[in-house]
Amino acid sequence: MAQVTIDDAGSLRDGTGTETFTRQLNQWPADVIGLNCSAGPKVMLETIERMAEFTSKPLSAMPNAGHPVRLEGRSIYLCSPEYMAQYARRFLDAGVRIIGGCCGTTPEHIKQVRAETRSLQPEHRRVVAAAAAGELAEALPKVPVHEKSGLGAKLAGGRFVAFVEILPPRGVDASREIAGARLSASHGIDCINVPDGPRASARMSAQAACQIIQQQASIEAVLHFCCRDRNILGIQSELIGAHACGIRNLICITGDPPRMGSYPEATAVFDVDSIGLVGIVNNLNRGLDIGGNQIGSQTSLLIGVGANPGAVNLDEEIQRFARKVEAGAEYAVTQPVFDLGLLERFLRRIEHLKIPLIAGVWPLTSLRNAEFMVNELRVPVPRDYLERMRRADSADKAREEGVAIAREMVQRVRPIVRGVQLSAPFGRYQMAIDVAEAIGSR
Repeated sequence: MAQVTIDDAGSLRDGTGTETFTRQLNQWPADVIGLNCSAGPKVMLETIERMAEFTSKPLSAMPNAGHPVRLEGRSIYLCSPEYMAQYARRFLDAGVRIIGGCCGTTPEHIKQVRAETRSLQPEHRRVVAAAAAGELAEALPKVPVHEKSGLGAKLAGGRFVAFVEILPPRGVDASREIAGARLSASHGIDCINVPDGPRASARMSAQAACQIIQQQASIEAVLHFCCRDRNILGIQSELIGAHACGIRNLICITGDPPRMGSYPEATAVFDVDSIGLVGIVNNLNRGLDIGGNQIGSQTSLLIGVGANPGAVNLDEEIQRFARKVEAGAEYAVTQPVFDLGLLERFLRRIEHLKIPLIAGVWPLTSLRNAEFMVNELRVPVPRDYLERMRRADSADKAREEGVAIAREMVQRVRPIVRGVQLSAPFGRYQMAIDVAEAIGSR
């Protein structure tokens, strides 16, 4: 492994630029090339992203914990473990495969970085007992997609579907969420999509919220089910319980790491990632547990997964998507989409996988909201849309512009996807309904 140190501009100390030193490193007989020490994670990330344009070798990143300051004769590094861990996710997105730290890095920094990377690339050794589909000699035949749920029947029948996303309440009172679900049902929305601990927040369990919505709003729910909070025993128990309670639609996700939420000290589990979770559900649908043992009956859960057409490393995203389909995924829902070109490129790459794709559509509420999408969630937003949000000179006009942009996206994606998932930012359910009007006759 060969690494170099850069200055604040991403150059070597003698002024050699990123492209030049990357091409030179690429020619040398090193298995891994990258950066160490330097000025901290921010500059290193920016330089790594440029390096990735000039090499196909695995990249490494081991930044200092920021710039040191002298205090009472000691060098103190100011980047906290949480700050370093935040950049671990971005390094992975940029193609880095070896992540660590240099000057100022403490055991706590490494602990936090490891927790972050493990949430994105979980260990699989604990799940080696899971039997492959072809090895399940005593498996029951799976329930056909069209018999699993109303959503399954609509997807199997080629119908265009619409979800509205409703977050579980933070307390025990779900009256506002139920009202939003009823409003959605009255306007022809097919399903309510319920996230599971979004942004690592503590809320009513998504499963309970789904049950309440189905019972009190008379509309089918889609349960997000994430791996962050459960080991493989809890995962299987809760999936069987969800089926018994009448929940039939899932979206299997890895889950946001605790560091992103209000309780960064919480422990993440991550026995499996979303791919492993799909395999577990697929086994239960065949009447088997993760080890291939019969459970006496079977579930009939419709297996959905997430997808990110705007992923920085699209090749890896496509590979993971293919593995999800191979594991048993039956439909997919994307991250919010603003750039039609990225969605079209993604669809071309997954055309051979042949599962329905539902596009995420988010009505922006402000320029700040749009910038949050770009800078924090890493969701590409075209400059034209940013400029339109910038020109809105009041909160009401900004929301109106956000709805207009979302309606345009619905009309543009409708010919190429099988449905849309409409977000209701900050609980503004009417915004989602206003966007849904662009769908027209289904």
